[in-house]
Amino acid sequence: MKGYVFLLFSISFEVLGTSMLKLSDGFTNLVPSVVLLVSFAISFILMGFVLKTIPLSIAYSVWAGLGTVATGLIGVFVYGEVLSTLNSIGLIVIVLGVIVMNVEKREERLT
Repeated sequence: MKGYVFLLFSISFEVLGTSMLKLSDGFTNLVPSVVLLVSFAISFILMGFVLKTIPLSIAYSVWAGLGTVATGLIGVFVYGEVLSTLNSIGLIVIVLGVIVMNVEKREERLT
């Protein structure tokens, strides 16, 4: 369970860092650039702890999938971007993929 808590924090810092990419304006704005670099560093450090208890395939699929979905939603709600129907379907497919990866691996552990 502790691994999943670290994973959620790792995802949160990754999403924060990715969100700062837009504000950094090509690393020309100092504060967003520093927040970006520090956030990515924390995210990767936390992933190191995550991988002590959660298999790489699960940890990375959840990290990448939920990070992508969260970043997409931040784009919509914070930066006023518009998602097309196809983009929205893509985000739903990513979430379903993360669910399937977790269900399948749980079934393997039970057998």
